[in-house]
Amino acid sequence: QVQLVQSGGGSVQPGGSLRLTCEASEYRRCMAWFRQAPEKERDWVATFASDGNTNYIDSVKGRFTISRDTAKNILYLQMNSLKPEDTAMYYCAAAQWDYGCRSRAQIAFGDWGQGTQVIVSS
Repeated sequence: QVQLVQSGGGSVQPGGSLRLTCEASEYRRCMAWFRQAPEKERDWVATFASDGNTNYIDSVKGRFTISRDTAKNILYLQMNSLKPEDTAMYYCAAAQWDYGCRSRAQIAFGDWGQGTQVIVSS
C-alpha cells in the first residue's frame, strides 16, 4: 500500500492561486487529483499517467495544471484563477496501473491521501 501525504491548500480569494502537493511513498503509474465539494460526490479533477499524458475535467482546463516529479514521487496541482465553485476537499490518489487514468473511476485507485481543504471566497 502506498502512503500519500498531502500539503498545500487553504483559503484564497477568487482569482487567486494555490498549489497542492502529494508525496507518495513509492511509484505508481497513474496519479490523480479528486475533489469533493460540500454535499456533492467526490469526482476526478486531473490525472497524470505513466506516459506523461494528462487529462482535466472541463471546468478546470486552462486554470489547473497537474505535474509530477517522478524521481521524487511527488504530484502537484497548480490551481490558478480560482473560483468559488472550486471550493472542495481535494484528494490525491494513486493507481498501480494506467487503467485508473483512462477510466478515472475511483474504484481503480487503491491509495488515497488524507485530503486538503481548498476554500475560494471573497
